[in-house]
Amino acid sequence: MLATAAYDEREVHIIQKLTAAWEEVLTWLKRHFCRPETQRSAEAFVRALLSRAERKNAWGLAEEAGRYNPYAFQHLLLGARWDADAVRDDVLAYARQQLGEGGELVLDETGFLKKGNKSAGVARQYSGTAGRIENCQVGVFLAYVTPRGHTLIDRELYLPRSGRKTGTDVARLGLRTRWPFLPSRSWPVSCSSALSMRD
Repeated sequence: MLATAAYDEREVHIIQKLTAAWEEVLTWLKRHFCRPETQRSAEAFVRALLSRAERKNAWGLAEEAGRYNPYAFQHLLLGARWDADAVRDDVLAYARQQLGEGGELVLDETGFLKKGNKSAGVARQYSGTAGRIENCQVGVFLAYVTPRGHTLIDRELYLPRSGRKTGTDVARLGLRTRWPFLPSRSWPVSCSSALSMRD
């Protein structure tokens, strides 16, 4: 019985720490969104992303958040006014605070296999995930790593020549032109551009 009581006490302590950490994250996250509705959507979106939801697309996350449709999340990502780069900078500051200074930045790419060609960046290209040339998207990810842990801090979508969309496609897909490099540049230049984010 004493072991159960000690376990419950540890569980309560962990939940209290997680709740306090979550409130801290919400404090700095909310300042990036002017409207209260957008703040609530951002909070629900991040909470759903951190959940065990299997499908991490707008519908899957909306279902996890108990919503009837994904419209608020779609508006958050495609229509609401907020600065993704400023949020990224706050995520890096938070990571440094939690994981310690002096960490390393680790750059990696991951291929996402695709059956169709409607998504941005889809082309027949090498995918490390499949270990061969496949129809896929390639995402470039930047992580902050210290001996205390690691976290993702940024991402970019690689746009190969054959997977590049026209201006009409960009408008139809609701894409933003937020990449710090021109899509026509080569893959090594794209990676070095991602490395410049560490400054």
